[in-house]
Amino acid sequence: MNDLPKAYDHKNVEENIYQTWEKSGFFNPDNLPKENQEPFCIIMPPTNANGSLHLGHGLVMSIEDALIRYQRMQGKKTLWLPGSDHAGFETQVVYEKKLEKEGRSRFQMERDEFYNEVWNFTQENKKHMNEQIKRLGGSCDWSRETFTLDSKIIDTVYDTFKKMYDDGLIYRGNRIVNYCPKHRTALSDLETKYIEEDSFLYYIKYQDSESEEFLIVATTRPETIPGDLAVAVNTKDKRYSAWINKKVIEPITKRLVPVIGDDSVDIEFGTGALKVTPNHDATDFEIGKKHNLGFLPIIDLDGKLNENAGPLAGLKPKIAREEAIKIMTENNTFIKQEPYKHNISVCYKCNTPIEPLVIPQWFVAMTSPIKNTKKSLRDLAVDVVKKGEVKIIPKRFEKIFFHWMKELKDWNISRQIYWGIPIPAWFKDNEIKIQKDSPGEGWTKDTDVFDTWFSSSQWPFATLLANQENDFKTYFPTSIMETGYDILFFWVARMIIMSLYKTNQVPFKQVLLHGIIRDKQHQKMSKSKGNSIDPLTICNQHGADVLRWSMLYGTKIGDDIAFSEDKIIGARNFVNKIWNASKFVLMNLNDFSFEEIKISGKYQKYLDENMEIVKKYKKYFDKLDITTSSTLLYKYFWFTFADKIIEDLKQDIKDNKNKDQAQYVLLKILENNLRMLHPFTPFITEYIWSLLPNRKNLLIIEKL
Repeated sequence: MNDLPKAYDHKNVEENIYQTWEKSGFFNPDNLPKENQEPFCIIMPPTNANGSLHLGHGLVMSIEDALIRYQRMQGKKTLWLPGSDHAGFETQVVYEKKLEKEGRSRFQMERDEFYNEVWNFTQENKKHMNEQIKRLGGSCDWSRETFTLDSKIIDTVYDTFKKMYDDGLIYRGNRIVNYCPKHRTALSDLETKYIEEDSFLYYIKYQDSESEEFLIVATTRPETIPGDLAVAVNTKDKRYSAWINKKVIEPITKRLVPVIGDDSVDIEFGTGALKVTPNHDATDFEIGKKHNLGFLPIIDLDGKLNENAGPLAGLKPKIAREEAIKIMTENNTFIKQEPYKHNISVCYKCNTPIEPLVIPQWFVAMTSPIKNTKKSLRDLAVDVVKKGEVKIIPKRFEKIFFHWMKELKDWNISRQIYWGIPIPAWFKDNEIKIQKDSPGEGWTKDTDVFDTWFSSSQWPFATLLANQENDFKTYFPTSIMETGYDILFFWVARMIIMSLYKTNQVPFKQVLLHGIIRDKQHQKMSKSKGNSIDPLTICNQHGADVLRWSMLYGTKIGDDIAFSEDKIIGARNFVNKIWNASKFVLMNLNDFSFEEIKISGKYQKYLDENMEIVKKYKKYFDKLDITTSSTLLYKYFWFTFADKIIEDLKQDIKDNKNKDQAQYVLLKILENNLRMLHPFTPFITEYIWSLLPNRKNLLIIEKL
């Protein structure tokens, strides 16, 4: 062992080690030792197939691979099923930016042509991302890799859609949705964000149709006045009690609209009188529905005002606002404008102001009773979390989960984009048929695709059904869903709902939520801010083990992570410590006999202490407390094993005093330490394990 390299060089080790793991077949649970019978399964959150892995992915892969490696070493039939997401809107936006640079647009392309180009784009990205996952040491079963556009996944999604439609839980209706005029699609709440805008509050006269009196309405959107169907006042507002049931003149197209009483009107805002435009405001839509005001769309799907807007027709909202003020100034209905700072909703990709529009969309009824039951889809998910059938870790996120579920609204699953799973619906007159292929002549295919969250909400059971025949029976419900706390509602809650509805089982037993990676100033990382870090750059410079340890050591699950160069340096120093301590043990085993050795005194004490550390480590890891297990391990390896035990026994070996006991203890403690370290730093530990004398197995399947 005297020819060991002076320093550990990850560049000469990691690729070979990963190839050894792959050739062993142990990523596939079917190839694990026969005694591995108790199943353990994590379904990888599917990575978006539209780019490269970022530091957040590095965290996901590090946590999940650590969990998987630990359970595999516990002797379980361990499956980590990898996959990627077509990520409908996200991917379409990425590809449209590419087209824009090339001077092209999807609106100038045939739908199939665009789809095929994006398909090829995602397939190349998938290959690239898989190589990155391997670079990080991901020990997932590549033979079961799944894509959200695989035919078996699509079949499952279609089957779920039809079942829900037949059960009355999916309906097509005119509801108000978030609409991005630039990308020309409805968006989920997750795909919008709020930004503060310096604007104005405009004060407008609405004259009584039978007198010279007028109401004054304050609004931030005078351009939508042609879409007004009422003016609403609070029934408790004595200033306006005499106005209720009167009619006033809308000041741009001069239509008559009623004054209605509604207790939802904020008496303190503006003048206390609210213009009601049901087609273009979420609050107004609810008021309009309650008072049966009907619909009057004035903004089309291209984001321009239509013929219903009268003199504003053909204009974009910003220009229409200026024209509206000009018209009302001329007809003496414009009073004044005041500076007003407020939040507006914009598309999270292009910052285009969202236009609330009422358009026909497919919705999942989240709060209506399921056929032949008194429970709703929402109730199903709430019940299993309350009963502990799904445990959310950290537990504090349960409160957030219940709050979101209480506020749950029907879920819009339609997207007006080209890239995604087509909705299998056909229209003829007032009839709808749900099926993949055309019902016959005269039927028109729905051009919408599913919201990505609809397909990914079925990911845990769809992936297992899509693979080997017995996978669903063996691994479902899965053991853990590990993901970011920011999608607890948008993804986790929906997976629970869809699984309970479709399979009558929870999709997973535990939910482990990690935080968001931020820079050392606790700002969210992004390329635009210039504070993002490429995980592969760290791997290339320092090795995957350094990246993984920097992610996992001291990381409290559920809390945001302040990531900095200091964490990388600290991890690099620890990996070097592992190598140097291990190297000393290996270099002093040349004459070790491996015969039965009687251990006593301080040597037995060192072994006993090490076994106690192993027990504590496993206790914390079993509770998914990665923070405490990694901290315990770090302190023991560095300060007890390397600084104390090695230094003590080094002298015994040098003096040939109980040398065989000293060698035996060092070897046994090193073996146990490598087993504990392996889930965190798999490459260096597998490499050192390969250098140990009398080894029988790869470390990846050693019992811990």
